[in-house]
Amino acid sequence: MNTVLFDYGNVVSLPQAPEDVARLASYVTGAEPGFEDRYWEVRLDFDRGSLDPAAYWSHVYGRPMDGAGLDEVVALDVASWSRPNEETVAIVDELAKVGVPMALLSNMPVCVAEGIDTLPFMRPIGPRFYSGRMGLVKPEAEIFHETVAWLGVAPGDLVFVDDRLENVAAAERAGLAAVHFRDAAALREDLKSLLG
Repeated sequence: MNTVLFDYGNVVSLPQAPEDVARLASYVTGAEPGFEDRYWEVRLDFDRGSLDPAAYWSHVYGRPMDGAGLDEVVALDVASWSRPNEETVAIVDELAKVGVPMALLSNMPVCVAEGIDTLPFMRPIGPRFYSGRMGLVKPEAEIFHETVAWLGVAPGDLVFVDDRLENVAAAERAGLAAVHFRDAAALREDLKSLLG
C-alpha cells in the first residue's frame, strides 16, 4: 500500500496569520521594518540546524536573544505554525480510517518540531521527519533518499504532498510520486487517482 508523505507548513497547517507575524515582529521594538525579510533570509539554515535558536533570532531581531526572551519568541513562532488546515486534516483523518500509512517530511527547526509534535491533529501522521533533526533540507535530494531508507519502502510507493513546486520536482527526481498541494479539494482528487 502506498504511504502518503505530507509536508507540514501550508499543507497540514495554515500559513502564518498576519497577526502572528505582527506579534513576532513587534516582540523587539524597532524590529518591525524588514522583519519578514530577515525571518526568511536564513530560515533554511535554521531549518537545517546550522543555526541554533539564539543565533537565528539574534539575526532576525538584530540584537542578542537568550534566556526567557528567547523562549518566549520560540513559543510565539511555534504558535504561528500551529493552526491546522481543517480541510487537509479531514483528509488525514479519512486516510487514517481506511488504514493508509502516513508520514511527515518538513523543513522545520527542532525547537518548532517539538511544539508541532504535541498538536492533537498530528496524531494520525507518523513517523515524522524534520529537517532540523536530519541536518538536511528540501529540496536537497539526500533528504528524500534518507526518508525513503528510514521508511523501508520503495520510492515509488510514496506519494509526497508539498506546496512548493521545487520540492515536488525534487521528490519526483528521487523517484517518489508527488502532488503539488494547491488546496484540499484538489488534493483529495489527486490522492484518489494515485491511491486508487
